Amino acid sequence: MPLNETGSDVIQTTALILNQIYPQNCIEDLTKTLYGNYFWPESTAQQTQIMECQKPSSQRASRLCKLHLENDTTSWAQPDMKNCSPLSSISDLENLNVTTENAAEVVDVIQALVNTTLSNATQLPPSELNTVVEKLNQVVNVTTVTPALGDSIVHVFSDILISGTDMAPVAVSVLNLTDKMGNKMDFPNESLSLTAPSVALSMIDVNREGFNGLTFRVVSKSSIQNPNVLINQSYEGKPISEANATISLPSTLYNFLSPGQRNKTRVQFQFYGTQDLFQDPQTANATSHSNLMLNSYIVSASINGSQVSNLINDERVVITLRHHKAKQDDDNVQCVFWDFQKNGGRGGWSNVGCETRPLSPYQTICLCEHLTHFALLLDVSRAPISEADSHILTVISYIGCGISAIFLGITLLTYLAFEKLRRDYPSKILINLSAALLGLTLLFLLDSWLSSFSDYSLCIVTAAALHYFLLASFTWMALEAVHMYFALVKVFNTYVPAYILKFCAVGWGVPLVIVSLVLAINKNAYGNIQPPAADNQFCWMKPNAYFYVTVVAFILLVLLCNVSVFVVVLRQIRKMSAKKRVSSTSSRSAMKDLRAVASLTVLLGLTWVIGLVPFGQARETMMYLFTIFNSLQGFFVFLFHCLMKENVQKQWRMYLCCGALRFTKRSDWSATAGGPGRKGNLINSSFSVNTSSLTNTSKTDISTENHKGS
Repeated sequence: MPLNETGSDVIQTTALILNQIYPQNCIEDLTKTLYGNYFWPESTAQQTQIMECQKPSSQRASRLCKLHLENDTTSWAQPDMKNCSPLSSISDLENLNVTTENAAEVVDVIQALVNTTLSNATQLPPSELNTVVEKLNQVVNVTTVTPALGDSIVHVFSDILISGTDMAPVAVSVLNLTDKMGNKMDFPNESLSLTAPSVALSMIDVNREGFNGLTFRVVSKSSIQNPNVLINQSYEGKPISEANATISLPSTLYNFLSPGQRNKTRVQFQFYGTQDLFQDPQTANATSHSNLMLNSYIVSASINGSQVSNLINDERVVITLRHHKAKQDDDNVQCVFWDFQKNGGRGGWSNVGCETRPLSPYQTICLCEHLTHFALLLDVSRAPISEADSHILTVISYIGCGISAIFLGITLLTYLAFEKLRRDYPSKILINLSAALLGLTLLFLLDSWLSSFSDYSLCIVTAAALHYFLLASFTWMALEAVHMYFALVKVFNTYVPAYILKFCAVGWGVPLVIVSLVLAINKNAYGNIQPPAADNQFCWMKPNAYFYVTVVAFILLVLLCNVSVFVVVLRQIRKMSAKKRVSSTSSRSAMKDLRAVASLTVLLGLTWVIGLVPFGQARETMMYLFTIFNSLQGFFVFLFHCLMKENVQKQWRMYLCCGALRFTKRSDWSATAGGPGRKGNLINSSFSVNTSSLTNTSKTDISTENHKGS
């Protein structure tokens, strides 16, 4: 044997003997733990180093330089940190080393820190969010994920999602992390489901042989409750009405099941009850800047080790999604999937490879040729206003209708209490119009409350009654126009028997016939709907065909008639004003004519025209004017045709006032009210203005003839 080799053996043997007599020291070591960073100095065998805890400083941490007797070597034991306090902020996690031994403890600390941070603030700061995602990624990479560990991670993400923290910058990382975690998770049974508010993760190990398909079903009542999850090892092509999301894998997908451990392949399903991880610019501001909004929860499926794509016919994946808002007949619903390559790698929605099959106003079926995350997009391009404006307009509507209901009640009580006020026909027509408007406003105010009972029959009755009083209100507005035309333009001396009775038959009968026909043809035309940007259900008409025929067309016809009469009446007033002599009271007369125009506009419902005309960029302003004027129509009826009428004021003063305010000159009543004998009195009653000059235009009218006939 060569000398150099003999010398090397001698040196190694000598070193071994020395190590056995004098073991090597534990070298200095820096440990980054949940309790802070600690630098342990070089120590001899079986020596215990004592360090001051970072928190609290009064306590001590220790670490043993352990001697292994079997080979007389040394190594550092795990630090004993039981007397020290863990990290107090998420930012302290940045320098933490995640190991197999401390992985579970790291997740527990992260969960506690996230809960503490969110209890003091509404959202996680971006830097802390990045730290949380980074450390959880390290946990999944360095250790085997147990069900308990996976459940803790799912709850961490659930807490962050519910808080409303902006997840867009880390969305791709989170989705990849949950997918990786599901594929690595080790569980004893065939399947496992982890649920937390707004999140569900299900895994199942399937065998390629005898694969009959899979169906993943989720029912979620709210984002603050854990969803209910069910997995069936069979293909269910039929939709389940109560499920929020269902995804079915057909048996023909067995070709994509690669043999894994124990000839099993991991299939994973995910459910998200919030879109925070799926921020697409085309849906982020759907209510104000875009035409699309997410209208369902998100559900996904994946097969470990396989890229499932290019499925055809019966191989396609069947996804059934429930709508957040009921689909109307002309709504455009799109089945979409999350494309990770869109928007520079941040992801976005795409409909390529997905076929949309509407099932009902509440559900849509999607047939897709690949596996990924799926959802529904609703085209809201027809929505005229933003969600915030819609809520404001709803509040204005309720306040306006409440005010109108009060003053319509006062108007009715006034005219019904004082017999002299209801002698002429305009007053009788006004009473019927006020009754119809009062019924409409009261039902509108009570509709959401009645809908909350979730009683199908009650909702049909409520919707039908609301439809009836809406039609009745417009019918009486039309009859107001007809009477004005007869009295002011079409002057004749023919006696019309039962004039008001015939008006009542039309005013209350025509709406009854229309509503009865709708109920006879399809009573399900009435039911619960959810208006755009509204939180509550509303009992109203569902199919657009019935709505356009029995509401829109009817209102358009009435408004066309009323606008025509309004123009004719204005021309007549102008002609009469031109015949007047110029005097010192001309400005006062002009004000009365202006008041007459305003009262006519309210009485004929001409403010409803605002909602039928497109105004381009001024549309939102017009919507506010439309809501204000029409919700307060009942108040304006009281203002112009009750409060500002001289004969009504005298009746109030005669019977309701006392002292100096009491009106006692009853002889003056005939001079101001005069009964239904003259044309001037008829127009005065209708317009609430002094139109005595009209008496010279004609000596007789329909009111006079009918009064004589009675």
